Amino acid sequence: MTGVGMQCMKQTRYLGPRAYSKITGRLKLKYDAVIIGGGHNGLVAAAYLQKSGLSAVVLERRHVIGGAAVTEEIIPGFKFSRASYLLSLLRPQIYKDLELKRHGLKIYFRDPHSFTPLLEDVKGRPPRSLLLGADMVKNQQQIAQFSKKDAEVYPKYEHFMNRLVSAIDPLLDAPPVDMAAITQGSLLQRVKSLRSLRPLIKAGITLGSQFPKYYEVLTGPISKILDQWFESEPLKCTLATDAVIGAMASPSTPGSGYVLLHHVMGELEGRKGSWGYVEGGMGMVSNAIAKAATEAGAEIYTEKVVEKILVDNNGKAYGVHLQDGTEVHSRLVLSNASPHHTFLNLTSQEQLPEEFITMISQFDAKSPVTKINVAVDRLPNFHSIPNTADGKPLPHHQCSIHLNSEHMNLLDEAHEDACQGKPSTRPMIELCIPSTLDPTLAPPGCHVISIFSQYAPYTLTGGRQWDEEERNKYADNVFGWIEKYAPGFKSTVIGRDVLTPPDLESIFGLPGGNIFHGSMSLDQLYFARPGPGSSDYRSPIQSLYLCGSGAHPGGGVMGASGRNAALVAMKDLKRAR
Repeated sequence: MTGVGMQCMKQTRYLGPRAYSKITGRLKLKYDAVIIGGGHNGLVAAAYLQKSGLSAVVLERRHVIGGAAVTEEIIPGFKFSRASYLLSLLRPQIYKDLELKRHGLKIYFRDPHSFTPLLEDVKGRPPRSLLLGADMVKNQQQIAQFSKKDAEVYPKYEHFMNRLVSAIDPLLDAPPVDMAAITQGSLLQRVKSLRSLRPLIKAGITLGSQFPKYYEVLTGPISKILDQWFESEPLKCTLATDAVIGAMASPSTPGSGYVLLHHVMGELEGRKGSWGYVEGGMGMVSNAIAKAATEAGAEIYTEKVVEKILVDNNGKAYGVHLQDGTEVHSRLVLSNASPHHTFLNLTSQEQLPEEFITMISQFDAKSPVTKINVAVDRLPNFHSIPNTADGKPLPHHQCSIHLNSEHMNLLDEAHEDACQGKPSTRPMIELCIPSTLDPTLAPPGCHVISIFSQYAPYTLTGGRQWDEEERNKYADNVFGWIEKYAPGFKSTVIGRDVLTPPDLESIFGLPGGNIFHGSMSLDQLYFARPGPGSSDYRSPIQSLYLCGSGAHPGGGVMGASGRNAALVAMKDLKRAR
């Protein structure tokens, strides 16, 4: 370990986001709304419910709020966004309504935002790399290294994808169209329900005559779409990573195009498509939402484990039973937990229709993700763009750094390994170094690195489980590949935190380790999330709502599920009055 590394180890311990164990005194036994889980969606729901005049309480099982959007100190002196690590998808309306900037949310914008170094052995020149950002001219210059044709086409591709984003974006901020109400309700209900078709109609108008092409993007494999546009493999593979990240899918999997779209439809402070690092880590997003909620009067408690949702003889939820024996009653119950945990563990099976239980049981939540958080005493030194003598961050260090992305076939092969129950021999690696822009995360000269890698199956061949030996074996392989691109990387490591799919499940409550609470495949989106006929946040249990990522519009630090569910619950309560 270097002298700088030794200095890193001596820094003051960071205690993490404020533990909301007691906000306004003791937990009361009755509220208007109980929210199960203090993830960002649950916190958003609490804020909207409380601001509407209802009394809301959030009950979080862990010692810290945020769900997967947390900042934790795993290695003394280093603050890690332990699970989610980038911000982009947070809905602008939520950002505005909850005044998150006033509540301390600060974003470091990344430009450039994508760096793909290549493993090449060509005499007379260093390996090439692909650096992409907001400047289209510079992007074209970078792409021209590999294909002049692709450089000319790239602006058209961006325009094509942005048009699809503009069509789908409004669909995120409202429940899916209620087809049952349109086809089976009273005449008045049908007329009212027809209004909900407006976003879909508007989307169709936006896409116009090119709708068939956009349909192909949403339903086809992203490899097919990218092959239609481009010829250079480094560019195609870099773009394809956004289509498979977090998904047990390869670029050749039908429907992988939508996941790519999901990752390019973000907006931060009016900047379309921007991704940024949050000062203090992702836990500060959750903290800002929590401050908005508690300022309005909501209460948030940690280390409160909900054991059961209380349902009366009429099939109506009326509160929760905690592990410590406490019962908290309410008129509304909103669950930020996954559909699996909400309906298969917390809800009495006798209270649910058999076909609903079957549907939730079949909700796919397979995950290929292993997240590795690393503390280092200096920046990685890539072959393709060597570090300067002073060791200070260069533009490429602030990017999402894509390794093993020379060719789309590499992603297909990595996926095939996992399908056979083996961790990928050559894994897909996305590496981010938020401390290059945010100096609050690590001691001077040191850095925190988020490694989002796949593919790692939940269960290994032969039914083997992920033990410490298997974790280290996988992480050592990932580090070995990083070493090929950035020699000396392994010698910079101070410590690491390896989270396999079972770890992500047990720590953060992500079913199967799935960062989206369930796969973002076409059969599990919009009308069908978490299942056909159950996409409006309501459940077969009256007054019980799903407000997490397992509901429309899905995963990512977006907040839309929490806001939409809260608005539906408030509407139902008002109607009941």
